[in-house]
Amino acid sequence: MMADILEVPRTRINTSLVSRFTGKAVCFVGRVQKVHPSGTSFVLSDGDGKNVTVEMTDPLDEELSGVIEVVGKVTPKATIQAAYYVSFREDKNSFDLSLYNEALNVIHEFSQYYPFTVTSSG
Repeated sequence: MMADILEVPRTRINTSLVSRFTGKAVCFVGRVQKVHPSGTSFVLSDGDGKNVTVEMTDPLDEELSGVIEVVGKVTPKATIQAAYYVSFREDKNSFDLSLYNEALNVIHEFSQYYPFTVTSSG
């Protein structure tokens, strides 16, 4: 069920990490490359220029462009089944996807310093 995605920690990933997170909740930020005419899927490119397909449960009811953040689950087909997405407003500043991608690489390379699990203290 997609509702449980909202309850669990989500790992921020880029395209090269998609296959390592099959069945897991993820957060993906990318630039819209193309939207399927049916509105049921779209393609995002990450900071490396690599693409991933995002599948929607319901067809889009708005035009998508620019940078968006998708929260969802990685499917066995290495696509992301979206629970929801958020468009970034870029009217004042443009989002630096390549810098974001570098940050992701550091976070995953030194994962011991950036734990993705939420621990309760006390």
